[in-house]
Order: sequence, then structure tokens, then C-alpha cells
Amino acid sequence: MTNLIWLKGGACSGNTMSFLNAEQPSVIELVTDFGIRILYHPSIGLEIGEQVKEVLQEALDGVVPLHIFVFEGSVIQGSDGSGNMNYFAGRPTKDWVYDLSRIADYVVAIGDCATWGGIMAVPPNPTESTGVQFSKKEKGGFLGPDFVSKGGFPVINIPGCPAHPDWMTQILVAIASGRMSDVLLDDYQRPKTFFTDFVQTGCPNVNAFQHSVAGGFGKQGGCLFYEVGCRGPLTRASCNRILWNRHSSKTRANHPCLGCTEPGFPHHDLKKGSIFKTMKYLGQFPKETPPGESKLLYYFKSGMHRALGPKEE
Repeated sequence: MTNLIWLKGGACSGNTMSFLNAEQPSVIELVTDFGIRILYHPSIGLEIGEQVKEVLQEALDGVVPLHIFVFEGSVIQGSDGSGNMNYFAGRPTKDWVYDLSRIADYVVAIGDCATWGGIMAVPPNPTESTGVQFSKKEKGGFLGPDFVSKGGFPVINIPGCPAHPDWMTQILVAIASGRMSDVLLDDYQRPKTFFTDFVQTGCPNVNAFQHSVAGGFGKQGGCLFYEVGCRGPLTRASCNRILWNRHSSKTRANHPCLGCTEPGFPHHDLKKGSIFKTMKYLGQFPKETPPGESKLLYYFKSGMHRALGPKEE
């Protein structure tokens, strides 16, 4: 039996909703087939009030071993580091995170807010939100850069806004089945199984990208990178390899990738004060280019492809 506690900080519960839609395996299969015992989850737990505190305290006291601690949402440290902006079960939530992380065999951060701070940590960040072990691209976050769980792993980051449900359940299965020795993490502590390929891998608009044929919202046959700022070539995630609902993805539905699995998300322009500004990559010198490309060479190649390549009908 593998015991799991799932808590939530500054979040919209989007990752919980995604988790409950998992199919391979489903949440029910986690329990019945893989022996995961969910001691507490804010949406599906039966405990309320003092009962919740009892469950958490039993884990802290060692009465019930805690194998997996899952945290969703940002760690809210405000105001002035007290954590009094986010209380749970009689204490600042950040205190539960600190204590449970140190007794759990594995700590898993689910979603952008838990991994990097997400939208909660966008400046001016009045709640003093941060990720569990990262603050945007900087390692450290709430638990600090040197934190390692009892199982020998740093915080395992499963980013996304929300994260894909199968990314969550499959990493929980790896823990429950004793296969964590097979799990490799990248520099941002994401499992490489899900976060090695770029979103562009498997996108039906790849040919249009290579020939700089621009598309737009709801416009078939063109690439969404140039005119509506699709971040597919810049974002590591398996959205076009492990499809959402086994059917589609943002780019397959002709919507630009928002780059939600990268630590810079949400990508915002502080000078213009908006996190919702659409970014264009041609028509102006690109601020970002695909990895391995110099800006000057990329701009030149894109211009040549666009001039000489297939034309939009």
C-alpha cells in the first residue's frame, strides 16, 4: 500500500479537475490496481474539519507512513513571510508543506503554480507566492535548492496549466510500483518521459513552420508561431504525442501553444503591464527563437523561406 496526501495552496483547482479526468490509468485504477491509498485530497477526501487535521497529524507523528506528498498551487508566504494569507487546518498552509515534505518519501509538485509559482507569482506578487522548489526559472522556491526527499529525489515537477492527467497518474504509478530508478529528470526536475520533445513534435503545422507560412486563429494550413505567438517550438511537453482526451491538443485545434510547461509561464511583458498580450515573431525582430538558433540567422532563414516557400491560398 502506498499512502498519498494531496494538499492545495494558491490555485484554481484546474489540476485536480485534470487529475480526475485521467484515463491511463484512471484515479480509480490508481487505488484498485496500483495500491495507492489516498489519505486526503481536498476534492475527493471524505474527511472534514478536525478529521483532516487528524489525518495530517498522524502522518507527521509517524503513525501512518507518508509515501507521496502531492502539492497543487503556489506556496503562499504572505504577508511578510508569515503565510497568514493562506490557512488550512489551523495553520498556514506553507507550514504543512514544510513539515510533510520532510517526512514523505517523494514530493510531487503538480501544475505551474506549484512548480514555478505560475500566475500567482506574476509581479507584483502581493501574496509572496512561489513554487515548491523553483521560483520561475530560479531553483530554490519554498523548500530551497538543496531539498531532497527521503526517497533521494528533489521535488518532482509536473508543470502545466493544467498538467496533463496522464503525466500525473503515470508518475504516481512509477512511485507506487518501485520504478523511480527508471525516471530521469531534466534541469527543471521534470520527468524526461513527458518533457523532452517540444510541443511542435507531432503538430500538423510543422511543415508550415519550416516554410514560414503564417496562420492564425481558426485558419487552416498555416503555422501559428509567426502571427499569434504559438510557443510550440519553445516549449517542452508531450501534448502532441500524448493527446488530451486521447483526441487533440491546442495546436491541433488551431490554437497557439501558450508555453505553460515552461518556468517562464505566464510569459508577460512588464513594460506593457499585461500577461495577455499576443506575441508575434515576424514583422519585428524576434525576442525568442527555437533552441540552437541565433536570432540573426533565424530571422534571415525565416525571411527567405517565407519569400520562396509555399504561399497561402
